Amino acid sequence: MPDEIDDLLARLATQPFRARFGLRGSDLVAAQSRSGSTLRQHARDIIRQRLAPAQPRKDGRQTPYRGHPVFVAQHATATCCRSCLAKWHGIEAGVELTSEQQDYVVDVITRWIARQPAA
Repeated sequence: MPDEIDDLLARLATQPFRARFGLRGSDLVAAQSRSGSTLRQHARDIIRQRLAPAQPRKDGRQTPYRGHPVFVAQHATATCCRSCLAKWHGIEAGVELTSEQQDYVVDVITRWIARQPAA
């Protein structure tokens, strides 16, 4: 799976909208000051609450553009809404995410965060 995620991240980086995202300012400081396991737990909580339901509240508008490293990563990795998940990750919309799908999304997000250059 790591190679698949790396390939996906490389493809997403070629998309102008996705490529413009990077950790900066307070989001970068937050990512650098937290352990990988803490960021992973934050990502897991955010995905479970905002993305995993079959019909997420305010789907398509539920992910802020800043305010937490996971939010920025969601836009960069096309894990920000159910339509992006369907288009880029082949995860069907309108169905609650399984625990395996949630783990996959968290893996994608945390891999992107780990690849961000230090300031």
